[in-house]
Amino acid sequence: MSSSQIKKILILVTILAVPGFLYYLLQEKGKNRYKPLPVFGPKEVASTFHSVKGKQIPDTIYHLVPDFKLVNQNADSISWKNYEGKILVLNLFYTTGNSGAVSFANKAMKAFETTYDHNKTVNFVGITIDPTRDTPEVLSKYAQTLDAKPGKWDLLTGDSTTIYSLLNKGLFIDAHQEIAAGDRKFVYSNMFVLLDPQRRIRGYYPASSQEALSQLNDEIKVLITEELRNNKDGR
Repeated sequence: MSSSQIKKILILVTILAVPGFLYYLLQEKGKNRYKPLPVFGPKEVASTFHSVKGKQIPDTIYHLVPDFKLVNQNADSISWKNYEGKILVLNLFYTTGNSGAVSFANKAMKAFETTYDHNKTVNFVGITIDPTRDTPEVLSKYAQTLDAKPGKWDLLTGDSTTIYSLLNKGLFIDAHQEIAAGDRKFVYSNMFVLLDPQRRIRGYYPASSQEALSQLNDEIKVLITEELRNNKDGR
């Protein structure tokens, strides 16, 4: 057999072997190379362990957003039970005298809602920071202007204490009211928050940044993939 024939055989073997090797890497190594999204909020090391390649690794207890009882634009009572198994994209708003920042965030939320309209895993939540004026009746009309469908894109209101405790202590979003020259002013972090079905915070995204909104869209998909993988593994 000539050297040229040997070279041709080696090239052919290499061509045939590469796809199989890549498949092996994806199947056997892909899980280890997969990088999940971070988990935000306080955390502590648990007394329990899990095994990774035969090595005992301490479990981590992550911050969970506490349960709540609010109502949506349909005056339906809403709690975490309504979002079991759901990925949530959450933002803040108010309806009276709102700024361009609120309108921009609502348009971005509508774009996300349209993109994931048929994906039953992803839901959208807006929480008013003016619950005194933003009653279910007001939110019902406001939702019509946004084409926000209850059950897919809920606009939530309720008791002021409950809302501000949820925002400040549960979601770690700065939101409060100030009185300036006799007028009430709302001060808040205009952010989108990504939550996983385990009620953990997985990302914060400035609503005024197009780059951050693009990142949010990418990371929604990452979180969907993460949840599918966890379900497949039985976790």
